[in-house]
Amino acid sequence: MKPARIKRQVSAGGVVFRREDGTVRVVLVSVKNGSVWTLPKGLVEKGEDREVAALREVREETGVEATIMAPLGSISYWYYMKKENTKYHKTVYYYLMEYVSGSVSEHDWEVNEARWFDLDEALQRVTYRGDREVLLRAKEVLSG
Repeated sequence: MKPARIKRQVSAGGVVFRREDGTVRVVLVSVKNGSVWTLPKGLVEKGEDREVAALREVREETGVEATIMAPLGSISYWYYMKKENTKYHKTVYYYLMEYVSGSVSEHDWEVNEARWFDLDEALQRVTYRGDREVLLRAKEVLSG
């Protein structure tokens, strides 16, 4: 068997928030037939600015428009695509975004569902540790 190829990927996404009755609510998306709750994100296209990509991906995956308030840093991880025999090293840049308009019912086909959660519930609901770290950073910025 040939050794796996290695490729790099850059994605961008966001923590979209709004305040309701003194509570911070954020949007999560459900993927993989509803088995995974995660933050909205997607690949940065060639020549595209990371912030532009983050806003585009959030709009596509959640159905909502938002504005960027602050960077939340990045997370990196590896994953393997068996069909391609390729290992990917992926870096995802996240931004704290304030909700402007739109409805989570308007999400695209890439996600099963987009839903608002209280921030503390979102911290419990997300599947991946990296998402939890990003949500904790968002919580710190919002409470500061």
